[in-house]
Amino acid sequence: MNSKKRFLATLERRPVDRPASWLGIPTAEAMPFLLKHFAASTLPALKKKIGDDIWPVDVPYHCPPANHIACAFNFSPDADSDYKNRTLTTPGWFKDKTDPACISGFPWPDPSQHMSIEECRQAIRQTPQDFAVMGIMWSAHFQDACAAFGMENALMTMLTDPEMFQAVIDRITEFYLQANEIFYEAGRGMLDAVLIGNDFGSQTGLMLSPELLRTFVFAGTRKLVKQAHSYGYKVIHHSCGAIREIIPDLIGLGVDAIHPIQALAAGMDPQALHNEFGNQVSFCGGVDAQNLLVNGTPEQVAAKVKELRRIFPSGLIISPSHEAVLPDILPENIEALFNAVKA
Repeated sequence: MNSKKRFLATLERRPVDRPASWLGIPTAEAMPFLLKHFAASTLPALKKKIGDDIWPVDVPYHCPPANHIACAFNFSPDADSDYKNRTLTTPGWFKDKTDPACISGFPWPDPSQHMSIEECRQAIRQTPQDFAVMGIMWSAHFQDACAAFGMENALMTMLTDPEMFQAVIDRITEFYLQANEIFYEAGRGMLDAVLIGNDFGSQTGLMLSPELLRTFVFAGTRKLVKQAHSYGYKVIHHSCGAIREIIPDLIGLGVDAIHPIQALAAGMDPQALHNEFGNQVSFCGGVDAQNLLVNGTPEQVAAKVKELRRIFPSGLIISPSHEAVLPDILPENIEALFNAVKA
C-alpha cells in the first residue's frame, strides 16, 4: 500500500498493511534536533526516512503581522498588534457589547484579499510525491469567538446575551467558509483531507457543557464539515482534552476522524474509545506527548504503539497526541514510534 491508500483505508476502517502514521507538525525549535538525529537535510527527507504518511499543507494567507489563517482576526480592543502575547483570556473587541447589530463595526477581514486560488494551488502542488495530502484549515470558530470577547466574557455572554454571542460566532464561521472555499477549489484532484477544529476539553473534562456546544458551536461545525465533504475531502476534527462526552456529537456532525486522543486526559482511554466508537469513526493520535514521548524510553514508546495496533487493527492514524512536536520530545522516541508502526 502507498501512503495515500493506507491513509484513506485507515480513515474508512478497512484492512491495511500497517496503520497510517503522522509525525505531526514539528515546531521550528524542534526541527534541528530531528534533522540531526535522523541525518536528514530537509523535512521531506526526514518524513520519507521515518515512513510518515501525511503531508500537511498550511493555507497561504497574507495579512500582517501573523500572516496565518489561524490568526486572521485582531480582536484587541485597543488595536494592540502584539498577537504573540495575547491569549484567549485577554479581553476582546466585543467584551462589553450586547447589541448584535454592532458586529458590522468590527473590521472583518475579506479572505479573498489575503489569499488566492493560484497560490493555494501552487502550495498543494509542491507536496512531495507519495504522501496523503491534508490541508491545515483549523477554522477554529469557537476559539476565535472566545478571543473576540475574552474567554470568561464569551462564556458569560452565552448565558446573558446569547444572540450577541451567536451573531459573532456565525460571522466568524462565515469568514472560514469563504476562506476554505478558495483553498478547496484550489485543491481539486490533489487534496485528500482537511484538519479543522477547536479545543473543547481540559485535562479532566469539557470547558463548557455539551448543551452550550450544541446550542452555539456545532451548527457552524456542521457547515464546515459539509463544505469539505462537498469537495470529496475527508475531515479530521481536532480537539485537545477530555472530550469523550461529545464524541457522539462529532460523529453526528459527520467527521471522519477525531484528533488527537490526548492520552492522559480523562475518559480518553484508547480501548474504551474503540469499544464504544470504533465502528462509527476513526481516530488520529494516541501516543502520549505530555509524558511518554518526553520522559519515556524508546522501549516504552514501542510498547504503546504495539498496544494501539492491537486495539485498532485499522481506524487509527498513529501519531503523537498533539499536532505540534515540541523540542522536549526525544528524537529517539519519535524513531521508536515509527519503527513500531512499521514493525
